[in-house]
Amino acid sequence: MRFILVIVLTVIYLCGQSQSLPAISQPDVSRIENILAADDMQGRRVFTSGIEKAADFIDKEFKEAGLKPFPGSSGGFRQSFNMIKPVSSEITGTIDGNPLDNKNVIVFSTATSIHVTPADHYQKIYVKKESNFRSVLFKYLDSSINVLVFVDTSFAKYFARRAGNSIPLFERNGNRIFILTSTDPQQYDIQIKQEIKKETLTNLIGIIPGKSKPNEYVIFSAHYDHLGIGKPDMKGDSIYNGANDDASGTTAVITLAKYFSKLRNNERTLVFVTFTAEEIGEFGSAYFSRNMDAEKVVAMFNIEMIGTESKWGKNSAYITGYDKTNMGSILQSNLVNSQFKFYPDPYPEQGLFLRSDNATLARKGVPAHTISTSKMDSEKYYHTQGDGVETLDMNNMTEIIQAISLSAGSIISGKDTPGRVVMDN
Repeated sequence: MRFILVIVLTVIYLCGQSQSLPAISQPDVSRIENILAADDMQGRRVFTSGIEKAADFIDKEFKEAGLKPFPGSSGGFRQSFNMIKPVSSEITGTIDGNPLDNKNVIVFSTATSIHVTPADHYQKIYVKKESNFRSVLFKYLDSSINVLVFVDTSFAKYFARRAGNSIPLFERNGNRIFILTSTDPQQYDIQIKQEIKKETLTNLIGIIPGKSKPNEYVIFSAHYDHLGIGKPDMKGDSIYNGANDDASGTTAVITLAKYFSKLRNNERTLVFVTFTAEEIGEFGSAYFSRNMDAEKVVAMFNIEMIGTESKWGKNSAYITGYDKTNMGSILQSNLVNSQFKFYPDPYPEQGLFLRSDNATLARKGVPAHTISTSKMDSEKYYHTQGDGVETLDMNNMTEIIQAISLSAGSIISGKDTPGRVVMDN
C-alpha cells in the first residue's frame, strides 16, 4: 500500500513539474507572426510609420517577457542610431569619353558635392567577372576611405536594387563610388551632387543575465524590417508583408525570449535582438556589432526565413557556414532524442553565410550562423507581395523554434563552447 502511494505521489509530482515548464506554443507563434505581417505594418520598410509600429510591438513583447535592457541602450529596449539619407542626387560625367549613365552608379557618401578624376587621390579598383562583388561591396560599405570601384557588367543584377536609389549611410567620412562598366576605365570625370538629411533607425534588444557566466553572451537575432509598399501585383496587392522574410525569424526571437525568461536556467547571458535595415545593407546588425565586444560573444543564432519547409521537408533546417565552426554539430548533438535535423547550407554558391545579419560578427571570429529553411533556388514568394502568413506552415515553424531552443541548451548552460570562425583569405 505504501509502495503504491509513493508511485502515485511521484506521478503527481512529475505531472506538476512538467506542467510548470514553459512551452513554445503554436497559438502564440501564430499570434506574433500575424501581427508582424499584417497589412497595417505596411511592409515594415525603414523610415516609415509601419516599421515604427513594429518596433513598438516588439518593445511591448520584450517587456512582457521580463527581459532587461541591453547596457547602453537609447531607452528601454531601443538601440537607436543616426543615418544619413540622400534626398536627391544628380550624377553626370564621362567614362573613357562616353557619357555616364547614372543608373550604373551607386554612391555611398554623406558629401553634398563630389568631383572625381584620375588626378584625385582615390583608391581605384576593378571587380572582374570572376570576382566576389558582394564581398567587395560590403568591405567598402563599412569603410571611411575614398574609393572608386569599377564593376564588370556581369554583376548588373546586383546593381538593379541599389543603383539610382537613396541609400542610407552611417555618419562618417569617405566617398565610396561603384560604377558598372564593361572594361577597366583609365579616363573618367565624375560629378555628383546630392541633398542629404539625417534619419534615425532602431534595433530592439533585451537580455536575460547569466547566472555564473554573465560576461559570456549567446545571441538570438533576426531582422524585423522588410520592403514596404510597391507597385501592385496582378492581384492588386501592393504590400510586401514579409511574413517569411523575416517576420518568421522575429517571431522566433520573441518566442525564445519568452521561453528562456520563464525557464531561467541560463548560465551565460542571453541577448535577444531584432535588427533594422537588413534589407538595405545590414546596417542594424553592423551598428549592433560595433557596440558589442566580439570576444564576449560565444555564439549567435541568427534566424532568417523559417516559415516554409526546407528542401528536406518537415523537422529540418539548414545552418549557413556549417563548415566554419563546430556549432552545427553541437546543436545536432543536443537533439539526439529528436527527429529534427540540422543540415549544412545546400546553397553554397549563393554565399548565404555572409548575406545576413550574422555576417559582421562572423567576420570578427564569432561562431555566428544563420538558421533557415528557405529554398533559395525556388522560394516562390521571396521578395514578392505574395509573402503572406497564409503561405507559412505555422505548425512546422513552431517545431523549428522548439528545436532551436533545445539545440542551444549546452551552449546556454556553459557546457559547450563553439570554435571561432576563421575567414578564408
